[in-house]
Amino acid sequence: MPILIINIKEIVQVEEKPQMMVAGKSMSALKTIKNGWLLIEENRIKDFGKMPFPDTESGNSEYEIIDAEGKMVFPSFCDSHTHLVYAGSREIEYVDKIKGLSYEEIAKRGGGILNSARRLHDASEDELVEQALHRLNEIMMFGTGAVEIKSGYGLTFEDELKMLRVIRKLKKLSPLTIVPTFLGAHAVPAAFKGRQGEFVEMVINEMIPMVAAEELADYIDVFCDRGFFTVHETDCILNAGMKYGMRAKIHANELDFSGGIQVGVKYNALSVDHLEFTDEKEIETLLGSETMPTVLPGAAFFLEMVCAPVRRMIDAGLPVAMASDFNPGSSPSGNMQFILSLACIKYRMLPEEAIHAVTINSAYAMGLSSGYGSIARGKIANLFITVPIPSYSFMPYAYGSNKVETVILNGKVINSDSLR
Repeated sequence: MPILIINIKEIVQVEEKPQMMVAGKSMSALKTIKNGWLLIEENRIKDFGKMPFPDTESGNSEYEIIDAEGKMVFPSFCDSHTHLVYAGSREIEYVDKIKGLSYEEIAKRGGGILNSARRLHDASEDELVEQALHRLNEIMMFGTGAVEIKSGYGLTFEDELKMLRVIRKLKKLSPLTIVPTFLGAHAVPAAFKGRQGEFVEMVINEMIPMVAAEELADYIDVFCDRGFFTVHETDCILNAGMKYGMRAKIHANELDFSGGIQVGVKYNALSVDHLEFTDEKEIETLLGSETMPTVLPGAAFFLEMVCAPVRRMIDAGLPVAMASDFNPGSSPSGNMQFILSLACIKYRMLPEEAIHAVTINSAYAMGLSSGYGSIARGKIANLFITVPIPSYSFMPYAYGSNKVETVILNGKVINSDSLR
């Protein structure tokens, strides 16, 4: 039965003519409809407008009616960068961080990514699926409707494939839209210490062909940064992935000016992510490209890092996306409402800019903006209805509470009680 939402206080992020992304000064303009209605048929947004709903003669029996008086409708958040398939937590490293150890120092002691790799190796696929489903259900009820999930905690041939097969299972089990990314070059395994080149060759010659053969990933990613993978190694891996039809997404410039942004743009990466170390040269490289600069506020907050220069990026005319980086070591939260708040508090983004960053622009960073990320006719009906709130600026303002009351994904109301 079609769903008709009526008496909506405000429909947020409305597009009459859908765009693939929003950039520069345009990010500060947010179209809304006050006192609106929205009609969903099957899994799509059929129509919307100002009250009253025009089809008054036929009565309301043909619709499932949701009265949203005092409440707002938003498009679901799109989280374009996560590592949410992992085994167990890493709060011991969190304590080490409190004691003053840096991210790199923890990694050198066998913590960080290598710690997660050991735990993942010991976990079964069923255990990983069960843990990840719990996380997916949690972020869903905070308003996320589409999420990218990376491999990268496997590091061995077998365990990377295990991660990607888990992600494939999650796509079948969860109502969320899930985009899989192969991140074989996340860190150098302990077994390849001093032989990084050999590991890169294994990623290129063994992992990538098998991932492609089983159609396990849409994108390929590399951690191109100081202490991880060089520009040359990244270039070789991306080139190999491109030959198998996997478009690039890059971890870049989190720890230093790594050259990751430049190599990402060279390979027409869909996004370059982190970007704490970004200057005029990097901004110039991104201008005119089809690569989405994606900032991960949760990681910078958790690790107390410098903030990426988002204001300079927007003022230069760039689009900006924001994602959670949900992972056990540096951003153990997938709450995109909190990311929205950090965008305003730490990066001085206007609420309008921040909303674009976590919806249409982050949808673009997943290759999904033609069907997700805004309220537009014909797009997938992924949206949420808030609790009663005074304005859309209240969403980033009230950072400590869940403002989502009703979740609709693929045109269906999600009942939290029915989730596993």
